Amino acid sequence: MPTARTNDIETYYERRGEGPPVVFVHGAIVDHSQWDPQLEALSDEYTTIAYDVRGHGRTGGSQRGRYSVDLFADDLDALLDALDVEQAVLCGLSTGGCIAQVYAARHPDRVAGLVLADTFAPEYLSVGERLQRSLGLRATVPFVRLFGYERVERWMVRLQERISGEGVSGDYETVERIRETGPKMATDEFAKVIGAVAGFHHTEVRFPAISAPTLVLYGEHEAPFMRRQAHHLATEVGGATLRAVPGGGHASNLDEPEFVTDAVRELLAQAYPSETVETTEVTGESGA
Repeated sequence: MPTARTNDIETYYERRGEGPPVVFVHGAIVDHSQWDPQLEALSDEYTTIAYDVRGHGRTGGSQRGRYSVDLFADDLDALLDALDVEQAVLCGLSTGGCIAQVYAARHPDRVAGLVLADTFAPEYLSVGERLQRSLGLRATVPFVRLFGYERVERWMVRLQERISGEGVSGDYETVERIRETGPKMATDEFAKVIGAVAGFHHTEVRFPAISAPTLVLYGEHEAPFMRRQAHHLATEVGGATLRAVPGGGHASNLDEPEFVTDAVRELLAQAYPSETVETTEVTGESGA
């Protein structure tokens, strides 16, 4: 089982293919396999790396009493050091997108490109969003202690679909399969991860520091506040490209994997132009 020492934990990761590196950061309460469609498809030209964030999957928990997105970004920095990755394209979804934006703002020289999918900035854009992201998330913890996070999340999915409409959760059955095949998350770890997400508004992200080509993706059927956040992020990150994923919900890379893979591949060609030119020359597909 490949692991790397990152601060006070052993972080599990998977690496495939050869070429310029692409690092995938998953959302909360799942694991690295959330990015499997892109990890596999893009390994034809790139070194694709996905890992389990602290508290999740085969990385598991730690003795720390609380987590934060800042800590998760520090873990990512340590992972790249351990794997001798000097610069990479980062792809983060949901909580993974929070981690990726924090990292990109703090280490712009190590980020060749950035994909922020179905995610949000620290800033609240409405009172309703504040209730959902802070109070709503924290309110799940007592119920999880009683009923388990799988059951509570199903309830939350049904509630969200009542509020925001069908499709907001996308292909939720695939997300459930990811949870069934991976290690179970301890309730205390769930509480610490949820605390990190709910406390993200305390994190400072200096968006002007992000200079790498950036793609912001959001599912067509995302919750309204998430769609607003996508437009906000695209404005905050100068020169970012904003694209809606047709038919996508909150896990748009699983809902419409081919669309998202193609969009990421376009960003990769922009982030690694010399590699694209070399590949074209070798294959003779110059268009001349």
